[in-house]
Amino acid sequence: MSVQPLSRQRRHFARTLPFGAEIVQRGAHPRTRFRFWAPSAQTVAVALENGPKLPMAAAGDGWFEAEADCGAGTRYRYQVDDSLNVPDPASRFQPDDLDGPSMVVDPHGYEWQQPTWAGRPWRETVLYELHVGACGGYTGVQARLPELTELGVTAIELMPINDFKGRHNWGYDGALPFAPDSAYGTPDELKALIDAAHGLGLMVFLDVVYNHFGPTGNYLPTYAKSFFKEGVDTPWGAAIDFDRQQVRDFFFDNALYWLNEYRFDGLRFDAVHAINNDGWLRELAQRVRGGVERGRHVHLVLENEGNTASLLGDDRFDAQWSDDSHNTLHVLLTGETESYYEAFAQDPARKLARLLAEGFVYQGEASPIHDGETRGEPSAHLPPTAFVLFLQNHDQVGNRAFGERLTRLCAPDALRAATLLMLLSPQIPMLFMGEEYGSEDPFLFFTDYEGELADAVREGRRREFAKFAAFNDPERRERIPDPNDHRTFAASRAMPADANGAGETNATLDAWRRFYRRGLALRHAQIVPRLEDARATGARALSDKAVFAQWRMNDATTLSIALNLGDDALSQGDGLPGEVPPNTCLVWLGDALLASSAELGRDDAETME
Repeated sequence: MSVQPLSRQRRHFARTLPFGAEIVQRGAHPRTRFRFWAPSAQTVAVALENGPKLPMAAAGDGWFEAEADCGAGTRYRYQVDDSLNVPDPASRFQPDDLDGPSMVVDPHGYEWQQPTWAGRPWRETVLYELHVGACGGYTGVQARLPELTELGVTAIELMPINDFKGRHNWGYDGALPFAPDSAYGTPDELKALIDAAHGLGLMVFLDVVYNHFGPTGNYLPTYAKSFFKEGVDTPWGAAIDFDRQQVRDFFFDNALYWLNEYRFDGLRFDAVHAINNDGWLRELAQRVRGGVERGRHVHLVLENEGNTASLLGDDRFDAQWSDDSHNTLHVLLTGETESYYEAFAQDPARKLARLLAEGFVYQGEASPIHDGETRGEPSAHLPPTAFVLFLQNHDQVGNRAFGERLTRLCAPDALRAATLLMLLSPQIPMLFMGEEYGSEDPFLFFTDYEGELADAVREGRRREFAKFAAFNDPERRERIPDPNDHRTFAASRAMPADANGAGETNATLDAWRRFYRRGLALRHAQIVPRLEDARATGARALSDKAVFAQWRMNDATTLSIALNLGDDALSQGDGLPGEVPPNTCLVWLGDALLASSAELGRDDAETME
């Protein structure tokens, strides 16, 4: 289809899908077309709730089609071979959860208040990752937008929202990629959240999962076996066959559906290394770039253990989550070296220097946690904005047995120092919900399963931690929270910013908020305007816990950052612009000191906001 520029007159947005339920006639006599790919089925009918069961005509290549006199709000299922009733794999809404009927949705029913919003350039991005359920649903997130705007955040990133089983879920167990989960609200409430964010100048990103389906509610294998590769498995089950055109198109359309119908400003693609098809990823980026209105800023971000630098750049993906950065900084802050941290345990300061100067730590070297296989591609040619830098996220907190945040794992001064590096580095910063006020509350892994699946998830998680020294004792493993216990989800809910967590005081919360607000104000005033074409000019380890890095900004100014997580001060004799005390980060712009992690959150601190 032709791509149009943004229009001032347009108030309604829809992605016309080649499958699923599409309203083809509105008004007093609405009519809907149903299209369903079921190459393993002999017959298919669309069963309208409180209505007739309509046979669908075979249209070739596994497709079945029918039209019915119905419109928005109609509930329906597909009946396969006169026996199995299934939801629409392209359902736009599941009002009664994953196994209930799908609902016909009219995207034209929502009138956008910010139809000409065109997004923001990537270099302005400050991400804030959040879990919609833990923040009170779409309306709960919307209520927090002014606070996040005032903080200096420019983009919220929603953990996956596509339909899952139960009342709450991390989000990575979804089975219907087009249906925003009803536990969080209605499709129109999700659109209202995005609309309100745009009105405040905030972008909204969505985390999408294309590498697997959840453990329940996925009926595709029963009627579309060729959706998956026979005999090829992933950690989550049968591998999706991205070589098959119908499968490729299904996910291409999903990406453009979220971007065009819901007006998301960007997508974060979960664990694309598990897709194992870089050709499809490249085509996905091209399809998206050519499938949104001219003039819009739309951003694509990867999570990719493969460190495939060739996927990043112009007309490809804007950036990658920098797990290398997180893992290196985590080792330096906590001293933990088990599991995947083993790959960053040796010379972590040198690794930090490399990633600040070049992007990835692993650029083709053998990795000790990948059976010695090489990992990554050279990345020094990429701009620093090709990497998303974070200290915490849903994985790195929630994958811990007890969901501890860094506030419980390292000294406050060291955490402030690493945070200032994140906020003022030329890489793109990302915060995790609650981080901005120094939350000490956990973020745990949670699901809402019953019966055998609940038992399997609970026991599987406890077995997973048996390989850690701290959980060799079976009794200690038994204390790992049950993901299906409602209290596990309740403990993970993000506090309002004015509430106290265990052991916290209002003064501590306020100091952290000042720190982030001032740090981000400096970023927007002093770093962002100089980011375009900024390049690293070098970085080096000064000790086993200290690093000095420099970048040439686009106005020829030099940005210098010294991070000292050691016990001894660094002197100017180390080639620094000034002395750097222990557990401190100092940032200079040219010859002027821009910020100190020891001063930024103080009541009486002078800042350059």
